[in-house]
Amino acid sequence: MSSIIQVRGNVLTPQGWVNGAISFGDLICNIDGHQLDHEPADGSPHANNGDYILPGFIDLHVHGGGGKDIMEGGDAVDVIARLHARHGTTSLLATTMTAPLEELEVALKAIGSASRKRESGRARILGVHLEGPYINPGKLGAQPDFAVEATLEQVDWLASFAPIKLITIAPEVDGHLELVRTLTTGGMVVQIGHTLGTYDDGVAALKNGAAGFTHLFNAMSGFHHREPGMAGAALAHAEYAELIPDMLHVHPGAIRAALRAIPRLYCVTDSTAAAGMPDGDYTLGRQVVHKCAGGVRLADGTLAGSTLTMDQALRNLIAMGLDIADASRRTSTYPADYLGVKERGRLKAGCFADILVFDRHFRLKEVYVEGEKIDLAHA
Repeated sequence: MSSIIQVRGNVLTPQGWVNGAISFGDLICNIDGHQLDHEPADGSPHANNGDYILPGFIDLHVHGGGGKDIMEGGDAVDVIARLHARHGTTSLLATTMTAPLEELEVALKAIGSASRKRESGRARILGVHLEGPYINPGKLGAQPDFAVEATLEQVDWLASFAPIKLITIAPEVDGHLELVRTLTTGGMVVQIGHTLGTYDDGVAALKNGAAGFTHLFNAMSGFHHREPGMAGAALAHAEYAELIPDMLHVHPGAIRAALRAIPRLYCVTDSTAAAGMPDGDYTLGRQVVHKCAGGVRLADGTLAGSTLTMDQALRNLIAMGLDIADASRRTSTYPADYLGVKERGRLKAGCFADILVFDRHFRLKEVYVEGEKIDLAHA
């Protein structure tokens, strides 16, 4: 058991804001103070000067960061997890690209090793988001052209190298709808993405156990009032969907529509090796991508992941008008709930001490991962 640390400020608990102190070792011990009947935001007649203390971010879609790509294997996972920890991500899913099986094996072995323990200074690796190869070859987006039809045997083989917590599947591909049902029954979270499927395909996938949608609006059939497409299925029926709030992938108006329609819309970065790095060329799986003006693109101009970090995602949501508590839920609590992880994504006694401290201008001051204070000097 680590020594007890205490941080004071405005603590966001599941029951609301508490102005006081949170005490923790590797787990949260207790939260003491007085309950606030309002959000402690600037401009409130009851505003105070205390920092905002929020649960650590949980990012379920991370391809890279700090110049490294998950598909490289080796020490890439460690470098990526350190970069994102310095921006408030306390746990994440290492996310693969569509690739030949031998390349996926290399990446998954490295992720598996990293997920079995938490090295000092980095975010906890919860497991794998397998984004491909089980997608529609007609809707690759920035994925390389190695899409294949899925089989249970192949998924089980990949899962032997690392815990696959989340898998993206195009349900309209032959055999995939049945696989959605089988994988869901076996406890894997399945979501719909990189798909040319219709509205009806989406509804069928949800009925067969699919739980959400991969980077909503991107790499899926779009919404039209006579052909609502996969985006329409999400807006009409989804409880959960991930969305990239970098203000490049999705127009703020579409984000607002999704926020009204999908109760537990949550945020991901879909970050690439370019996150936290200067403009230039980086790898995304087998492909070269170029970072410029805050975006990452293939040579043909296609958006290819992002440079987003979760602290900026929170600021973007707040700038759109979301209150702090709502923005926090969409970057911490909802992704935890989506994976069925109850000991993260919220500040309460007994949960892991994954804790963020922001100042009144939403600048990140302190990050704790399972009670360990992260050095932010290079953030």
